[in-house]
This record gives sequence, C-alpha cells and structure tokens, in this order.
Amino acid sequence: MEMRGLPALVRAVPARLFQRPPRSGARAMTPRSSMGSSLTELIVGLPLEQREKALTHSSWVDERTKSYERLEFLGDSVLGLAIASALCQRYPESEEGDLARLKAFVVSRASCAEVAERLDIAGLILEQAPASEARRREIAGNTTILGNVVEALIGAVFLTYGFEQTRLAVAAAFEEQIRYAVTGHVDHKSALQELLAPRGLQPSYRLVEEAGPAHARVFTSEVSVGGVARGSGTGTTIKTSEQAAAREALASLGAERGSRGRGGGGPSPETGGGRD
Repeated sequence: MEMRGLPALVRAVPARLFQRPPRSGARAMTPRSSMGSSLTELIVGLPLEQREKALTHSSWVDERTKSYERLEFLGDSVLGLAIASALCQRYPESEEGDLARLKAFVVSRASCAEVAERLDIAGLILEQAPASEARRREIAGNTTILGNVVEALIGAVFLTYGFEQTRLAVAAAFEEQIRYAVTGHVDHKSALQELLAPRGLQPSYRLVEEAGPAHARVFTSEVSVGGVARGSGTGTTIKTSEQAAAREALASLGAERGSRGRGGGGPSPETGGGRD
C-alpha cells in the first residue's frame, strides 16, 4: 500500500502553524469548526498547546502526564467508536463477528502506523522533538510510536472539535484500511491477536486432524483462548487452517460480546464468566 506525504492543501499551510509556541505567554490558535474537514486539517487547526502535547514522547518530559499518553488513551477509544460507527452504517447486513473482524484490522497498530505515514506524522514529531534529543529520528521512525501518536492526535481532535467532526475525519483517514479489510485481505490471526491483546491474552493454535492423500492433504486446526476452544477451521495447509480457525473465533467472540451487551449471559474468554 503506497503512502504519500501531506496533501497539497496542507503542504500549502504556512510553516509557522507547525512551529512550537513560545514557552511563555503562548496563545492557542482558535480551532476551525467547518464540518467535513480532513483529519490533517483538523490537526493543523488544533490549539498549539494541545497539538504539542499530542506529539510529545514521554522521554522528553519530566512527568509522563505531560506526554501524549493520556491523549493516546482517549484517542484509542474515540478511534474504535468512530470506525465501529462507520462500519455499522456502511454494512447494515453484516453480522457482529464480521464487523469485529473488520474493526480489529482497521484500528490495529499497523493500520494506525500506515495512516501516520500517509499524514507524515513523523515529520511533526521531528518538529516537536527537543534539538538535544539524540534518538529523535529513531523515535519518529518507530511504527509503534507513530501509531500511538495518531491515536493521541485523534484524542486531541475529539477534545477540540467534538465527536461528529472527529468521526467523519477519522473514517476518511482510514478509508484505505476499511476498503482493504472489506475486500478480504485480512490476516485473521493478527486481527484476533489485536482483539485479545488489551485483555492480556494470546490465542493458542493446535493441529487436530490431518487427512487425505499426500498430494491433497486437508488440515484442521483449533484455536483456544484462555484454555477454551474458540474456533476451528480447515485448509490445504496448516497456515490456512489456522486462519480459518481465527476467523471463526473472531465471529464467536463478536457474537458473545453482543449477547452480553444485550443482557445475555455467556462466559468471557478471560475467566469463563464475568465481564468482557
């Protein structure tokens, strides 16, 4: 997937908007309120103090609360809700499991890093980095950090413009990721891992059956979460059978979360019962 720099519209914005404000007496820009602005335009229009914080790595400040981490925490939830909303609106006939699979891919750290590359977030980080920071280019080139900063900027955009503008801008910024996921180019195993990671869980795969002649083998794999079987699948290779099992697990977990959300029971993957 080819990623480009800032759109021509934004490259034309005066460089002073990306400069760090004076340390004393700095005044924030007045955010624009035009509906339908791109995510890049909303970032450009952020109050300088807010944008500066969203681009500040924790190693550059004496207190972690002065870094992007709190905004990242907020932005992660805003991103998830914005993408979930977009998927529900676009695909009203899709089942919960399919929507969960798509969302897991679209909001993954890898997808966030791709969006960061497209918007040249690394360039903004370099602008923000202290001149004395020896690792500034290493930090700005780290895909995990780039993904974190994208979420932090989304959090800052939400605080400044509200959810409706943020939702539209985020959906547009992640359009390539949504289309890529919908066309079936999704690594189900990675999507399942991304879904479970916030809970501190890892999927476990095992080959349960191997059948057929040597020239046409069929493999069946099973995936477990927390010791509980969550899906099984078949394929002509072990890899494809594991992908099929992960796809079934995503559907199972998505349907289970929906059932609990509607007041139904159902065990959680962590404990066999309780909350999601």
